[in-house]
Amino acid sequence: MSPQARFILFQLMIIVPFLGGMALKRHISSARDLTRMLIRLNLILIEPLIVLWSIWGLSLDWNMAVLPFSGLLLVAAGMATGRLMLPGLRLSERSRATFLISSSIANHGFTMGAFLCFLFLGERGLGLAFLFLSYFMIYIFTVIFPYARSVSRPDGSMPGVTAYLLDIQNMPLAAVVSALVLQLFHVQRPGVDFPVNTLMMISIAVYYFSLGMSFETSRVFSFLRENVALSLNRFLILPAITLGVLAMVNLGEHVEAVIAIQSFMPVAIYSVVASVLFDLDKELASNLFVFNTLFFLLIVLPLLFVFKGPILGI
Repeated sequence: MSPQARFILFQLMIIVPFLGGMALKRHISSARDLTRMLIRLNLILIEPLIVLWSIWGLSLDWNMAVLPFSGLLLVAAGMATGRLMLPGLRLSERSRATFLISSSIANHGFTMGAFLCFLFLGERGLGLAFLFLSYFMIYIFTVIFPYARSVSRPDGSMPGVTAYLLDIQNMPLAAVVSALVLQLFHVQRPGVDFPVNTLMMISIAVYYFSLGMSFETSRVFSFLRENVALSLNRFLILPAITLGVLAMVNLGEHVEAVIAIQSFMPVAIYSVVASVLFDLDKELASNLFVFNTLFFLLIVLPLLFVFKGPILGI
């Protein structure tokens, strides 16, 4: 499939389910319950299979060990650069926390970053992207959620790390561990035609259909200063830092390409989840997520497809 066809397919897999969710939510009385059920089914049944199969098929080397560490450095750098922008935004405490969380966590998963690694680099890129992503949920539950709770509800009760690790919804992380154990003991992946492409399409459609079911259209273009600041951070400052560091090291073509791709990703939906769970600025979080994602899809992603050679080195 040509890059142009892949780009069109990627856009359709996001836009069509999203619009379908927006259209159907008015006709479903329990849209919120349906959304939660679909996301849980995705996390428990579909996503773990994709993760397990993709990582199991990799030929691991020491260069790959840098991937989750790179992901952690990237979100830490986003938090740090976001903090530098706060004095010019004049936000309340809860809005400041919302902006910092949005500056830190990015959509590195296969609804965006990992899927683009798959488009640009094939199944190997997908497996490497999941290794990169292995930092994410641990970071969410040990850094982002505790930080959000400390700002809003210092005495609030939320499940701790142990409860999280035992949660059945955390099956994707269990799949990462299982695949690495299979690799460690040199268990060969079966030579069967596994439907990775089909499962990827189903999973992405489910996520964006669920997002459409939850999305409210009011005030999409509000918070102009915050959106400009976040876009500069996510799409200019962080990629520039990342590409500058990669120019000074030699990690291998595919590993460096995955890190470079992930450095351009827009804000993650967990920024909205954290704001809802801990009573931060939900309107700001939703607005930043929508605008940042749209800016990426309409401006940044086409540029990545056109200039993937000089930017990504592929």
